[in-house]
Amino acid sequence: MKKNILTTQIIAGKYKGKKIELPSLEVTRSSKARLKESFFNVLQFDVCDKLFVEAFAGSGSIGLEAVSRGVKRAYFVEIDKNSYNILTRNCKAIENEKCQTFYGDTFTQLPIILNSLKNSSDELVIYIDPPFDYRDGMEDIYEKSFEIVRKIENDNVFLITFEHVSTLEIPEELGKFALYKTKKFGKSSLSYYKYKS
Repeated sequence: MKKNILTTQIIAGKYKGKKIELPSLEVTRSSKARLKESFFNVLQFDVCDKLFVEAFAGSGSIGLEAVSRGVKRAYFVEIDKNSYNILTRNCKAIENEKCQTFYGDTFTQLPIILNSLKNSSDELVIYIDPPFDYRDGMEDIYEKSFEIVRKIENDNVFLITFEHVSTLEIPEELGKFALYKTKKFGKSSLSYYKYKS
């Protein structure tokens, strides 16, 4: 019997309506459409020609939405093998030339990617969506994610966004960056960081 394949659609842009595959929900939460839409409403046309980095990428639905809306290049990091295979298939289905995928741990890969883009004249949008709720040994995942941001030395970051459980207390400052707003969507929230003014 063929398993039902979960899919979602690209909301807007060049690939609007194109279906992308989702991993099983036991392994990854797909970012809800409402939340995704809100994130891109905040970015509007600011996403065009930027570099986009999606940490804990899962199926890559956020980064691929960004590709559809005109980012110059998207970087994805995913550690789960099955999710990573789906991610690479999704990139091929949308626009593989603009996608670079990294199989491995975000805590190792993300600093390497950011370091490699440090001297780029392009601005970066970083989307960090750590897994929550379903894995043991993940208690410190947010703290480790915050620590990565504290250590960012790049001067070309346009925006850092955390997707997180709404009950989480989010730091006002992370290294060079300050929290400028949080938006709630039931159990999940989006928090936005920019350089301290």
